[in-house]
Amino acid sequence: MQTLASLGGASRGMLLVRDTAPDSQWRQLADWPTSFPTTRITQAFQASLIQLADTTVQQGQSILPLDSPVPRGPGQFAAAVRLQLTSGPHCVAALLFSEVTESSLHETLLRLRLAVDVPLSFQDHQSAQKARDDASSFASALDVMVMVNEEKRFLAAALAFCNAAASRFQCDRISLGWFEGGYIKLRAMSRTEKFNRQMAAAQLLETAMDEALDQDDEILWPPPKDSTLVTRDHEAFAQDQSVACLLSLPIRLDGKIVAVLTCERAEPAFKEAEIQQLRLCCDQAARRLTDLKTTDRWFGARLAAAFKEKAATWLGPKNTWAKVGAIAGCIVLAALFLIRPVYRAEGNFILRSDEGAFLTAPFDGFIDQVDVRPGDKVEAGQRLLSLATRDLELEESAANADLNRYLREAEKARASRSLAEMRISESLADQARARLELVKYRLNQSAIKAPFKGVVVEGDLRERLAAPVKQGDALMRVAKAELLYVEAEIPEREIHEILGRDTGEIAFVSQPKHKFPIKILKVEPAAFPRAEGNVFLVRCAFINPPEDWWRPGMSGVCKLTVERRSLFWIFTHRTVDFLRLKLWW
Repeated sequence: MQTLASLGGASRGMLLVRDTAPDSQWRQLADWPTSFPTTRITQAFQASLIQLADTTVQQGQSILPLDSPVPRGPGQFAAAVRLQLTSGPHCVAALLFSEVTESSLHETLLRLRLAVDVPLSFQDHQSAQKARDDASSFASALDVMVMVNEEKRFLAAALAFCNAAASRFQCDRISLGWFEGGYIKLRAMSRTEKFNRQMAAAQLLETAMDEALDQDDEILWPPPKDSTLVTRDHEAFAQDQSVACLLSLPIRLDGKIVAVLTCERAEPAFKEAEIQQLRLCCDQAARRLTDLKTTDRWFGARLAAAFKEKAATWLGPKNTWAKVGAIAGCIVLAALFLIRPVYRAEGNFILRSDEGAFLTAPFDGFIDQVDVRPGDKVEAGQRLLSLATRDLELEESAANADLNRYLREAEKARASRSLAEMRISESLADQARARLELVKYRLNQSAIKAPFKGVVVEGDLRERLAAPVKQGDALMRVAKAELLYVEAEIPEREIHEILGRDTGEIAFVSQPKHKFPIKILKVEPAAFPRAEGNVFLVRCAFINPPEDWWRPGMSGVCKLTVERRSLFWIFTHRTVDFLRLKLWW
C-alpha cells in the first residue's frame, strides 16, 4: 500500500476487500500511514470509501472530488483502482490526493494502472513456489517409500525408513518408536542395526517420544517463541546427548497415533517446509509399517492382537486384557462347578483267555520242524511242531530185531523141549516188545498237535531249530480266542469308586481310536503290588462279540464308569487326598 501511495504521490491509502457473495460487505485490509490526523477531508475520504469501491469494481478505476475545486485548479480528490487477483474477493486500493488537479490525477491513475497486476504476479509466484515445495515434498516421500517398500520385515522396513529420512533431511540420527502397551518402545535407529533399550540414552529418547505422544502434537526443540507445548523431556534429552535441534512427529493411522519419529541434527534448525515434508513421509509410511508390524509376527501373536482389537470394541480400549481375564475367570469358575461330566476310574488292562494249554516236550530230543508262530490260528489236531525221530527210528529197528531174535530162540527151546530156556526167551521177547511199544509211542508223540481250536499266543521256535529240549519243557501256548475276558488293574486309590459299578470302556494300544464297552464281573478281594503302587484285579466281560483281530495278551487302557462329578472335583480330588495324607496328624 505504501508503494502505491508513493508511486502516485497520495497522502493516504487504504486497501479494501469484499467477497464475491451478493450480501458481503467491504472491509478494510490495510491502511497507510497507520496514524493520520482526523480532518474534514479525511472524514470525507472515509465516508466515500464504499461508493468509491463499488464504482471501481464496475469501471476498474474511479475519481471522486472531496470538495468543490476551482475549475482546472488544485483540489482534494479520492481515487481508486481495482487490483487484479487470480480468484476470490474483489480488491480495491483507495488513495487520498491533496492539492492536485483532475488532469494530473488522470495521469497518476494511468501510472497506477501499470501496477494493478502486482498482486496477481505475487500470487502466481507464490503458487509456483508452493508447487515446487509440494513437488519436493512428494519427491521426498516417494524416495523414502521406495526404500520402505523394498523390505518384507517390520524391523528392516523401520530401519530403512529411518536411514532414508536421515539422508534426505541431513539429520545426524532419526529414531522410530512404536506405541505398544500404552507406551512408546524404541524399535529402530538410523545407521544402527542393534541397540539396547536399557541404555540411559534410549530410555531418555523413549520418554521424549512419550511426551509427543501425550500431547498428540509435533514438538520442536528449541521451541518457537509462541509455542505452548511442554518440552521438558525433549530438553533433558537434548542436554544429555548435546543435540542442538530436535523434532518429534507423531505418526498417525486412521486418526490414532501408532508411532513417534524423532529427528536429531546439529544445524540448522528445522524449517516449516522440512517439517511438512517429514509429516508427509510419516503419513505415507504409516500404513506400510503398520501392516508389516501386524503380519511380521508368529501366528499366536497375530491372533492375540486381533482378539484384543475385537475385544476392545466390546469392553473398551483401556485394560482390555484385565477385563477379558476377569470374564474368562468367571466363565472358568462357573464351568468348574456347574459342568458335571461322567467320572471314570482309569487303569491298565490285559486280554486273557479262559481256556489255554501249554504244550511241553514229550521226551528229550531236538526240534526238527516248526509249522506255526505266535498269532497263527490253529485247528484241533493241527501239527504245530515236531521233534527229530532219527534216533527213535533206530531204536525201533533195534527193538524189532531183538523181538524177532527172542521169539526164534523161544521156538527153538520149545522144539528141543528145553522149558527153562523157552521161558527165558519169552521173557526177553516181552521185554523187547515193551521197549518197541515205548519207542512207537514216542514216535507218535514227536509231532506236537493243537489240543483244540484256538490261537498260538506264546512260543516262537523258528530260531531254535535243531536245539535240544528236555522232557517237560514248555514249548508253546495255545488259547481259545472265543473265550476272552478283560483283566483290569485299578489303582488302590480308585477301588472304592468302582465298587457297585457295572460298566466301562477299553481302548487297545494298537487301536486307540476304537472304544469297546465292557461290564464288570468281579473284583479280586486282595491287592497286588506293582512298581507304581498296589492295584486290584477286576475281571470284566465284553458286551459285544469279540473282534477277529483280538489276541490274548493284548493290552491297553481301561476306564470304568463311576458317576457324574464336577470338573472342580475331578481336577482336584487327587491333590486334596495327597494333602490330607501329608497334613494329617
